[in-house]
Amino acid sequence: MTQPTPQAGTAAPDIPADAAAHATKAPGQESLAPQQTRIMGRPSYFLAWFGGCVSIGTFAMGSSVVGTLNLLQATLAIAIGCFVIGIALAVNGAPGYKYGIPFMVQARSAFGFAGTRIPGLVRAVPAIVWYGFQSWIGAGALNMVSATLFGFDNLVFYFITFQFLQIGLSVMGFQGIKWLENIGSAFILASLMYMFYATVQRYGDELSASLLTMEGSWGMPFWGATMLFLGIYSTMMLNVSDYSREHKHGTGPGLLTTIYAMSILPCTLFMGLIGYMVSEATGTADPIQVFANAVDNTPLLMTTLLFIAFAQVTTNVLNNVVPPTYVLMDVFKMKFQVATVIVGLLAFATFPWKLVQPESADGLQLFVQTYSAFLGPIFAVLVVDYYVIRRRTLDLGKLYDETGPYRGVNLAAVIATGVGIAAALSFSAISWYASLIPAGATYYLLMQHWAPCQRFRQ
Repeated sequence: MTQPTPQAGTAAPDIPADAAAHATKAPGQESLAPQQTRIMGRPSYFLAWFGGCVSIGTFAMGSSVVGTLNLLQATLAIAIGCFVIGIALAVNGAPGYKYGIPFMVQARSAFGFAGTRIPGLVRAVPAIVWYGFQSWIGAGALNMVSATLFGFDNLVFYFITFQFLQIGLSVMGFQGIKWLENIGSAFILASLMYMFYATVQRYGDELSASLLTMEGSWGMPFWGATMLFLGIYSTMMLNVSDYSREHKHGTGPGLLTTIYAMSILPCTLFMGLIGYMVSEATGTADPIQVFANAVDNTPLLMTTLLFIAFAQVTTNVLNNVVPPTYVLMDVFKMKFQVATVIVGLLAFATFPWKLVQPESADGLQLFVQTYSAFLGPIFAVLVVDYYVIRRRTLDLGKLYDETGPYRGVNLAAVIATGVGIAAALSFSAISWYASLIPAGATYYLLMQHWAPCQRFRQ
């Protein structure tokens, strides 16, 4: 890989000595050093995001806006959310794409070496909870297949087995992720298209009467809905550099934004609308019951349930394993394989069955709104730091020097994050949006005028 060309008037970035050791990468060989071998071209990168964004929580988010938005409003809310996601991923993923650094290293210039534990842990917690929740949903799908075909009904057994299967796949690292996402994307798209068709066929008449004629809202509930669909991916907006560092050079910001938005939009749109329409017609919010209600043919139901289980694997290994794994690698100096196993075991303790009950998705909706209030301010701090404070030029030598100017904690980032969280919690329905300006402006002003932060400006 050719190292990034520094801007005029800046010194060439220093690459840590251990970076050369990672010029080639076997399955499971991941490190925090600048990425030397990038394994994903544009098609692979697109398919990785396409397969990795099949969040089963999107069904529940679709269910949660029933009674608030009509069908047109729900469709636009999903589309707007995906467009914002695409921009945010391209913007915050730029340091990782340019310099090959992961999120935990990117955050050092803003938060400091010790301070990165704050954004790291804030990012890791929802990832582990999503990991457990989606594993529970996938296990529920497998259990329903087993009970229908073989009469064996034991959800706990399938949850444990399914989780250990994902742990085994996760230790392969990005080589395994690339293979899994690329192969699975076609199956995922075909299954979703069929499910959407089956839903319209089964419930079309009653849906047209209730959803299209409902007045709905274009005010705060509408924008709150855009944030719910956006909030599912607000975790990935934070650590997108973990993935962009694997993408080969040569793709401009505009094309990257398109790749992100268009890879996320189809799955999110299909799943959100399926959850919305079936919940409106049946009153059921549980994703497994949603699928069971939409398909009355046993072979097709089995295929659909297996799709649910497979989709959880493709999403978990990309979005919910890598972020907390890198946090453990950075904080506790663990190896990648050991950290992935620990993350998988932690997912057992998340009590995923509490987030969505058959009658309501309120628990998952509250969960998304809450963690978005914490992730939005960190996103704003990272963007202001890279584009305004650093002018898109990073010194890699300092980012890997624990005794250099980025040592310790940058209080400006911590205070700005706190201000953003307070603003977000004051407007919980649009928490991610509400946090951006207060956090970004506070960070900029403190970095400009507060003496204790000046060494972080070097």
